[in-house]
Amino acid sequence: MTPVLPPVSLEELAQLTRRASTVIDRLRERVFAPGTQKRLDLRFNVRTASEMVGRTEKAIRDAEADGRLPEPDKDAETQRRTGYTLAQINRMREVFGTLPHRAPDDPPLVLAVQNFKGGVGKSTVVSHLAQYFALRGYRVCVIDCDSQASTTAIFGMNPDVDVDEDEDTLYPFLRHGGPKSLHYALRATYWPGIALIPANLGLYDAEYEFAARMAREPTFILDRLRDGVESIADQFDVILLDPPPALGMISLSVLRAANALLIPAPPNNVDFASTAHFLKMMEATLTELAQHGGARSYSFVKVLATKMNDQKSAHLAIKRMMDAVFPQDMLQATLKDSAEIDNATANLCTVYELTGPATRTDTHRRCRAYLDAVGREVELLARKTWPSHHRALRKEGLL
Repeated sequence: MTPVLPPVSLEELAQLTRRASTVIDRLRERVFAPGTQKRLDLRFNVRTASEMVGRTEKAIRDAEADGRLPEPDKDAETQRRTGYTLAQINRMREVFGTLPHRAPDDPPLVLAVQNFKGGVGKSTVVSHLAQYFALRGYRVCVIDCDSQASTTAIFGMNPDVDVDEDEDTLYPFLRHGGPKSLHYALRATYWPGIALIPANLGLYDAEYEFAARMAREPTFILDRLRDGVESIADQFDVILLDPPPALGMISLSVLRAANALLIPAPPNNVDFASTAHFLKMMEATLTELAQHGGARSYSFVKVLATKMNDQKSAHLAIKRMMDAVFPQDMLQATLKDSAEIDNATANLCTVYELTGPATRTDTHRRCRAYLDAVGREVELLARKTWPSHHRALRKEGLL
């Protein structure tokens, strides 16, 4: 006779939770140990600086010689240049007038990277896009709206230690009678040009509070995040929203706050079906909201194929299907499945942050090329929404 499995008690579930928490704590202790505060170690030689700034190497050296730029950093012993930091690159852009900022009258790009399914690469896309834009010289804000706080951790903050939900997250702003703007929550990061509004598990409480108040204050609930984004929008060119992977009140608020959507979708049956359901649910939800005075339009809605593996015939077949179903709506670039991204994420960092020998492998170069291609395409979409960039785009043959 087959033995009957004994029921799992609450105490056993509690023990399982404690063991899982222990693993997470050990991982975070390694990454967030005292003295290991994240910093950006990227350095760029004068040739790369010239490409990033849009001026010749001679122009840079001349500006250093005549005092418009400070003397370059040098090794104390060899007196060789040690390269430029990103902050120094941006100073060069400021001196030469090549910072790519939008004009004050241009709308900021408020981009939600959204899908109602987890594991599609949402936080990976957000963190790498933010850093791509920062490398290009844009002013970026990342708003972590997900209580899992993966993006917060990638940007060097321990959600359980460094983040107070009552002071640092969206939670105070979303409550009734909260602050007038989101300025209180903006945190500088170790990346020049990137500010972060972090998250932690406490943000999940907002879902319950929003649901309870929805019947009484639907307009306040749905438009609160949009109002918050508008309160800080003048400081940034690009605002990236990282919402929860579920259809909840915060996700609906993100849909209302964004003016553009990027939908990450791996090319497999389950994820493709999930993306199709997401689009159907989004359409129905936005239609319902529009009937209550909450119409929302987007500058663009694009689908990005993520975790693509060219060695898998099923991936290739589904990608062809996606291109056929969404001929005008797919990004041309794809984010390939890469051990480089997996290894970086395991250490709570990104591919853009890697330095030294790790960046000289073919794997790294291929991965960086995929990420840059995605970034360039999204950057072009952003610039097309800024009238002040149209003349330059026409000159470049991109408009």
